[in-house]
Amino acid sequence: MIEFRANGGTANGYLAKPASGGGPGVIVVQEWWGLNDHIKDLADRMANEGFVALAPDIYHGSMTTEPGEAQKLLMSMNLEQAEKDLRGAAEALKQYGASGDKVGAIGFCMGGLLALWAGTLSPHVGAVVDFYGVGMVKPEVSKLQGPVLIIGGDQDQGANPDALRATQQSIKDAGGQADLVIYPGANHAFMNDTRKEVYKEDAARDAWGKMVSHLKSNLK
Repeated sequence: MIEFRANGGTANGYLAKPASGGGPGVIVVQEWWGLNDHIKDLADRMANEGFVALAPDIYHGSMTTEPGEAQKLLMSMNLEQAEKDLRGAAEALKQYGASGDKVGAIGFCMGGLLALWAGTLSPHVGAVVDFYGVGMVKPEVSKLQGPVLIIGGDQDQGANPDALRATQQSIKDAGGQADLVIYPGANHAFMNDTRKEVYKEDAARDAWGKMVSHLKSNLK
C-alpha cells in the first residue's frame, strides 16, 4: 500500500508495478465491497501485463463481504472525496513510473462507473474500460479525453444491456468514442473469480484480452 496526495489531502492505494519498473499507467477501481484481495489481484495481473497499476482505496479502510453492508458503503460514499482520490491516483501514477502522456482507468460494478467518471474528471485519463458500471454518479461524458470500452453480460439485471447501450450512445452523442461488448450468458460481476456463482471463465478471459488491447492501443 502507498499513500499519495489527493487535492490537498492524502489517500491510500495498492500499487503494482511490472518487473521493468515502468509502463502505461492504469487506475483500477474497486467493486462495492471495497479494496479487497480480489481488486489487489487484478492490479497484480495488470502489472504482469506491463502496466503500472494503482487501486485507490475509495472507502478509506472500510470493506465488507455482505451485500447489505456493501450497499450502505456505496450509498454513504463521499463523492467529493472520491473525486479527489481518482484525480490524485491519476497524478500519482506519473510519480511511480507510468509512461506516456495519459493513463487508463478500469473499474468493475461500482468501480466501472467511477472509472468512467475518472475519465471526465482528470485530463490525465486517456482511456477507460467500464465493466458493468452501476452507481450514483452521472459523468459528464462530453469531458472524456479518450475512447471508452464498455463490457457487460446479457444476464445482468443492474447494468443491463439496455442501460449499457444508453451509456454508449450518450458518449457517442457527445462526440466521443465508445465500444460495447455484451457476453451471452454472463451475469453481473462475471469477471470476479472469487465469486463462483457469477464467474464466467470464458467471458472473463476474452474480456481481459479486449481490455488489455484497448488500453495498450490508446495509451502511448
